[in-house]
Amino acid sequence: SDRIIEIGPGEGVLTNIILPEVSEMTAIEIDPLLVKKLNDSDQLKKLKIINEDILRINIYDLGINNPVRIIGNIPYNITSQIIFWLIEQLDFWSDAFIMVQKEVAHRLTAKVGTKEYGRLTVVVGAYLDIDYCFTIPPSVFVPKPKVDSAFIRFNKKKTPLINDKKYIKFNRLVRDAFNQRRKMLKNSLNGWDISDNVKEKVNFSRRPETLSIKEFASLV
Repeated sequence: SDRIIEIGPGEGVLTNIILPEVSEMTAIEIDPLLVKKLNDSDQLKKLKIINEDILRINIYDLGINNPVRIIGNIPYNITSQIIFWLIEQLDFWSDAFIMVQKEVAHRLTAKVGTKEYGRLTVVVGAYLDIDYCFTIPPSVFVPKPKVDSAFIRFNKKKTPLINDKKYIKFNRLVRDAFNQRRKMLKNSLNGWDISDNVKEKVNFSRRPETLSIKEFASLV
């Protein structure tokens, strides 16, 4: 009974395996040559194929019954953008299974106070729970890449730490804090109008990597 959106099906290797098992499946592919190959495949006649950039798509407009489950072996150079897109489309999917570069997976699941802990950890962690499922070595790919990959699962938090109206503000505040991660908050966020009440609860002499996601959420 699952309804699937696949980001970047490529030549349809994963698509071929999943499509027969599910109720509905839509694939978003930006490369017109790959779209033609998918359309010409006899095994994929049931597949709905859209030739578009995923970052320009709204799930609501796809005509697929919501909520959907999302899968994708995504382009590593736009990983962060796709994850932020997932947050923006939060109302229309149930969970997402994505392959990313291992270093990105470590940043997503980083603990407070580590060098990997940063903007991506905080902004994504305010909305999503992340499971690092397993690592994928370069040896299973042809051609062989220079980096390890990781398979991760995103689940939506029952109650996001930040509401939709504050998303843009929150994203910018966290970005400003980590753009100067060696500086104390009172310096990196000195352009923000943060109430004295908040400053009584969060010591602004701390550096950003020492704040929990909940503490960051309290700043807005």
